[in-house]
Amino acid sequence: MCFESDSECRPLGWLLGLPFAFLALLLSVVGVLVWIVGLLLSCVCPCCLCVTILVEFAIELIKAPLHVMRWFTKQIPC
Repeated sequence: MCFESDSECRPLGWLLGLPFAFLALLLSVVGVLVWIVGLLLSCVCPCCLCVTILVEFAIELIKAPLHVMRWFTKQIPC
C-alpha cells in the first residue's frame, strides 16, 4: 500500500509503521468519541470557541493513523 503520489512503494517503512499505526488507530477511536461529544456541545452552544477547537483536534486525532504511516514510509529510503 503506497501513500506517495510518485508511486514509490516503501514496504519496510510500511511494515515498521504498522504497530505505531495501530496505536494511532486507538487514539483515533478516542478522537471519534471527542468529536461526537464536541458536536453535541456545539449544537447546544454554537458560540463557544473552545468546542470548535476541540472538534478540530478530534478530527486530527481521527487522521492520526494516516499521518503515522506517511511519516514512517518517508523515513525509510528503500
